Amino acid sequence: MKRHWLYLGILCALVASFGLAACGAAAPSMSLVAEGDTAHVAPPAKGESPAPFTIALVMKTLTNPFFVEMEKGARKAEQDLGVKLIVKTGAQETSIEQQIAIVRALIGQDVDAIVIAPADSAELVPVLAEAQRAGIVIVNIDNRLDQKSIAAEGMKDVPFISVDNEEGAYHSAKYISDQLATPSEAIILEGIRTAKNADDRMRGAERAFGENPNVTVVAKETANWKIDEAHDVVAGLFAAHPKVRAIFAANDMMALGAIRYLDEAARKEVLVAGYDALDEAKAAIRAGKLAATVDQQAAQQGYLGVQYAVEALHGQTPPAVTLIDTRLITGEGAVP
Repeated sequence: MKRHWLYLGILCALVASFGLAACGAAAPSMSLVAEGDTAHVAPPAKGESPAPFTIALVMKTLTNPFFVEMEKGARKAEQDLGVKLIVKTGAQETSIEQQIAIVRALIGQDVDAIVIAPADSAELVPVLAEAQRAGIVIVNIDNRLDQKSIAAEGMKDVPFISVDNEEGAYHSAKYISDQLATPSEAIILEGIRTAKNADDRMRGAERAFGENPNVTVVAKETANWKIDEAHDVVAGLFAAHPKVRAIFAANDMMALGAIRYLDEAARKEVLVAGYDALDEAKAAIRAGKLAATVDQQAAQQGYLGVQYAVEALHGQTPPAVTLIDTRLITGEGAVP
């Protein structure tokens, strides 16, 4: 949890630099990655060096270490591909209007491409369509943009890079569901309900719990990807459903919030599964407080996002959809 407070501290320190961003204008370029601290992602085959394009990576928040890993991968691509990367992010994963303002500002800043992990699947589409009409290449990573909205706005050739979120969540929830051999209650902590990846993970968890006749899902509530909100939501759910034996959280931040409540309530018998493979989550697995999490290779998503932007700027057509493998992490083996 120390790193969580570290990220919150960084956020507070950057409030002044956000300035107008908190009121709707775009945030300045920033970085949470120490110089030289890039992900170990294999570079592409050697060839002619590309032109020095300027590519913007737009992420959701400063407070989730998942996006630090994503930036590390993008920074590695910046080095390998010889481009200029600028990084912008909202203050929180719910800062949808701020992300919209960031993209709108980028349209006037001579960027060649925008690689975006959108906070909302539909609300970002109109401004991204505006950017594309201005000649900016758009690459979608992490959370998929709504395909009906894309078609309605006339957007074309927007590659998407992520993982099969439903399948990853299925394996995480199944890991704890399979340990329930007697009638048991379970709850699901959802992410932002307008985000496609949150919906996919909820459906994967529903499928996993539904396969076990001993398990009844008694509640599905959003905690908007946040630690503190998850703590409070779980406290309320346990007041209404004190016999709950399993919790699937659609990201590790919410899983950590749930664990914090369970520690306070001395409920050691409750199984918790998360998603994202944050360092804090892996530490919780080693401590026996978290049963499972899912590594969705955030650095690889960031790297490929920049790589696909460069390919598109060179007139190539990147794959329409790229799904990176997920990896289930549990306490049964050595936790990395």
